[in-house]
Amino acid sequence: MVKNHLKTISAPKTWSVKRKENVFILRPKPGPHNLKNCISLNLLLIEILKISNTKKESQYILHNREVSIDGKRRKSISFPIGLFDVISLKDTRKNFRITIDNKGNFKAIDIGEKEAGIKPCKVTGKTLVKKKIQLNLSDGSNILFEKNEHKVGDTVIMDIVKKEIKNHLKLEKGNIIFLTGGKHRGSIGTIEDIIGSKIIYKIKPNEVYETLKKYAFVIGKEKPVIKLVEDN
Repeated sequence: MVKNHLKTISAPKTWSVKRKENVFILRPKPGPHNLKNCISLNLLLIEILKISNTKKESQYILHNREVSIDGKRRKSISFPIGLFDVISLKDTRKNFRITIDNKGNFKAIDIGEKEAGIKPCKVTGKTLVKKKIQLNLSDGSNILFEKNEHKVGDTVIMDIVKKEIKNHLKLEKGNIIFLTGGKHRGSIGTIEDIIGSKIIYKIKPNEVYETLKKYAFVIGKEKPVIKLVEDN
């Protein structure tokens, strides 16, 4: 029980769960996201997509319907899901992107098939490997690049099928950011200035705020390259 589960009352705040109804909740298995920044595929199916009611139903769905995460079919209910991952349900032709609301809870945004083929990943580190630059990305993946033109904090737009970079968004003044932490987490803003480890950003005209650089996830230049708000 302890190995595969944790107490619901102690679950990360990013998990939208009813903490007093069940004593234990399924723990996501180790993977591309750490425990604080992910939820299990089981929790996604039950609490967010609401296409399952129990763990047993989730297991049945994953073994009898094709559910893909970032283009790869997954059958484990404990597989970890994190920010901007793409979930695809083949039989219903539905695609969703994982994001967070202003309380830091994970939610799923319905997206089109074309957008389901891309995913923004933040550059969290760089390593020199055999005269090539290895980019360490926010979803736990790595990619080799010939030129040293990406900086930590920048975002690369990945083609999740071909596993290659389609676009490069720099962490610089004027670009659009999604805030993953701080007072305005879950909001979209525009970078006004970068001072050391802090970013000055604007959400609305004449409303300027400050946050840590680590909370800024670049998602576009003049407008976001991905959908972040549900259609009315």
